[in-house]
Amino acid sequence: MIVLMFVLMFLLFVLTVPVATSLGLASAITVLGLEMPAGLVVQRFFSGLNSFTLLAIPFFILAGALMESAGISQRIVDFVATMVGHYHGGLATILIISCMFFGALSGSAAATAAAIGSIMIPNMVKRGYDVRFSAATQASAAGLAVIIPPSISMILYCVATNVSITSMFVAGVIPGILLGLTEILYAWYVSRKKGYAGDRKYTWKERGTSFRKAIWALFMPVIILGGIYSGLFTATEASAVAVAYAIFVGFVIYKELTWKKLMNTFAEAVILVAVIMLVLSTADLFAYVLTFAQIPTIVANFFISIAGNKYIFLLLINLFLFLVGMFFDPGPGMIILAPILSPAAVALGIDPIHFGLIMVINFSIGAITPPFAVNLFVSSQVAGIKYEQIVRPILPYIALLAIDQLIISYVPPLSLLLPGLLG
Repeated sequence: MIVLMFVLMFLLFVLTVPVATSLGLASAITVLGLEMPAGLVVQRFFSGLNSFTLLAIPFFILAGALMESAGISQRIVDFVATMVGHYHGGLATILIISCMFFGALSGSAAATAAAIGSIMIPNMVKRGYDVRFSAATQASAAGLAVIIPPSISMILYCVATNVSITSMFVAGVIPGILLGLTEILYAWYVSRKKGYAGDRKYTWKERGTSFRKAIWALFMPVIILGGIYSGLFTATEASAVAVAYAIFVGFVIYKELTWKKLMNTFAEAVILVAVIMLVLSTADLFAYVLTFAQIPTIVANFFISIAGNKYIFLLLINLFLFLVGMFFDPGPGMIILAPILSPAAVALGIDPIHFGLIMVINFSIGAITPPFAVNLFVSSQVAGIKYEQIVRPILPYIALLAIDQLIISYVPPLSLLLPGLLG
């Protein structure tokens, strides 16, 4: 019956049936086939959402949407422009750094691609940048949003494996900066080669003025992440603080947020949250069926038997997750695979936080890897070009990020140093 469940699920995926429906239908049929109580289906749907931790997801999504409506993202871009905009490839650097800032607030790659891309890509094209390179840089940089904390993908991994969310958030800081620097260096190299000159050099007075305008936006990640790491509030409470802060800044400080904008932002966020929560509820039933059939244990023993040691296991698992990430969105992929693969990693002596980061980064790379790359679809739409036009310029970014991923996989201190220092 378990084999039938997987066959049915992937068949539904191929037929483009929504993920939540595919997971729920395949799992429900398996429950009936295993002669388990039918009421279990409804119970697991409810229990899959009955978690205080999961409240962080709708709040962070809403916070990201409010940042765009309140003018917070625009001010971040403007400030970064005064600092690095005069270098070769300055606009590309601005785009990447802005995505890192925005990712530290929204935790969503798609939201980052849409919010920053709509501001930066037209400006880059106006300054002579190739639109395909601009869109590819945007797609790649948006993926940093799921690595730099807070991250919705990290929250999903922690919920699935009972790992500390705060520890996962801290672990993502150094790898996120490493990946961001790699993208900046490559963008600088391409820009210098193609002659993408920077903007004029701003005076320190102009930088100071821009900083004063952006200080409320720049202070937002300090409040959120500082509160989490200091223990002042949990990651879930931090997400609510982010929403309250964005509303306050939008209405009182920047005065760009109106009641009409607020209602429209709520409506957009509700639609996205509803989709994610429906997937989570059906995924809980799917995970329960897997556990009942002892699939995690079987998979763990299989990987241990063919890998022999954790170094070969890491190579195999990176290759496997890279391929899976090409077809799965990060959310459903994390929900389905984390409970299956994490026990195998732990059995081989790999820290669950380190392994979680490996999964998050792989799905981040998958989000920019054809054929089913969410970031590429969003960025191509924002840039007004066809999906096929962005494929070739994204390949160097994929290759460089894959190399970074291997370094992070085989050098655990990059992930575990900060969590260890902070206890």
